[in-house]
Amino acid sequence: MEEVGKWLLALFLTAVMLYFLKQLWSRRNYPPGPFPLPFIGVAWQTGIRVTPTLLIKLAKRYGNIYTIWSGHMAIVVFSGFQAVKEALIQTEDFAERQMTPFFKEAFKNKGIIFSNGPNWKQQRRFGLITMRKLGLGKKGMENRIEEEAHRLVKIFARAKEQPLDPSLPVTTAISNLICIMVFGYRFSAKDEKFQKMLRNLNYYMKFGGSFVYLLYELFPRVMKYLPGYHQRVFRALNEVTLFAKEEVEKHRELQSLHDPQDFIDYYLLQMEKTKGDPESAYDEENLAQCIVDFFIAGTETTATTLQWALLLMVAYPEIQEKVRKEIEDTLDPTHSICYQDRVKLPYTYAVIHEVMRLKYVLIAGVPRQSAKDVNLYGYHIPKGTLVVTDLNSVLYDPKRWETPEKFNPHHFLDKDGHFISREDFLAFGAGPRVCLGEQMARMELFLFVTILLRSFKFQLPEGVKELSLEPVVGLSLHPHPYKLCAIPHCRTP
Repeated sequence: MEEVGKWLLALFLTAVMLYFLKQLWSRRNYPPGPFPLPFIGVAWQTGIRVTPTLLIKLAKRYGNIYTIWSGHMAIVVFSGFQAVKEALIQTEDFAERQMTPFFKEAFKNKGIIFSNGPNWKQQRRFGLITMRKLGLGKKGMENRIEEEAHRLVKIFARAKEQPLDPSLPVTTAISNLICIMVFGYRFSAKDEKFQKMLRNLNYYMKFGGSFVYLLYELFPRVMKYLPGYHQRVFRALNEVTLFAKEEVEKHRELQSLHDPQDFIDYYLLQMEKTKGDPESAYDEENLAQCIVDFFIAGTETTATTLQWALLLMVAYPEIQEKVRKEIEDTLDPTHSICYQDRVKLPYTYAVIHEVMRLKYVLIAGVPRQSAKDVNLYGYHIPKGTLVVTDLNSVLYDPKRWETPEKFNPHHFLDKDGHFISREDFLAFGAGPRVCLGEQMARMELFLFVTILLRSFKFQLPEGVKELSLEPVVGLSLHPHPYKLCAIPHCRTP
């Protein structure tokens, strides 16, 4: 029996070795990368957690297109401006969204962000058209953003120069702008259902960079039936979806097909128009997921960027002072700041762009997949391969930026101090999947930053010597919790 056991063990090890060699042979035409081991992939070299720093290190070692193996799953990473530009702009071969086991279970190919094919095309096209109808880029939406920024000013003023954590009021303000666009009205900061929705979204964003998330992607059939962190995330996303559906039902009861006021109204009208059309993808499930997508994409990213902006103003008081002085010297004290003022405030506008460059809020671009077999730079990338564009590597590319590791607003200014747009500024992505809400985010950041810095000087609380500028890694890269003091500027009448 002992001899039989040894033979069986030897056969098993031989079978594993042959399988492993077969896998290595089948992977020979992929771009290079860290050597993978069975089951664990490259985790033995890279560790479990993926960070922007790790991705940049891998690019330096393996080149601007390389492969990371997560178990049996290949992840092809494009790094640096030229490679990312090739993937995002110069070809549509990587325009499909990757449906990993987690995203497939969580979003079911619905909505805008996590869908493909005709469904994605219809939802995205409708989203773009409707956002324009709702005043994006026009005075209507700009006025709403200005009002929300002034509400935030009042919150800071009520703190009476005492230390305040800005994360909740900032997130509430940005999220309420999504509410206005989608629901037609804002929520009180004391509304428990609204705050619960924000907590659930935050729970999901933290899950993305966790070890449990990686386990789910590698072993979905097992993890699906096990309790744990992932099950809480699925419940959180389900509660956000139910919150959206409740709002849809309220709109349905009060619906006016002749006078739509918000995104839900326009969507319900579109559902009515396309009823009976077999090609139509307009239904309540897609509507609910579109609403969730707006909150995921439009709240977390912009709110996190604004939190980074305030933190960097505290860390670099000389830059904060230059912004304040430019606003004071350029604009009349009675002048209500508008988005067009960005032309008059080139240094301020450069500072905002530098915040987005230095503190890009995602680990990498949202994953995609190859829509067909692709041969690129001598490498073979099979259809369905998960593709990641390392946008941090573009925003930190030493060949493109003078001081990539430093906070330097002059990256966006010419020698005469005029603002310059740069093709390598890809904080909103590029190509067919470019951020749907880019224009709204730009307006929000400009108006919030200028209105806040016109009103206050932000500084560290007494006794606090410094704040960490290192990010907390989740699905987004947000600051460690911090407090600041908002000191009102003394104005002469």
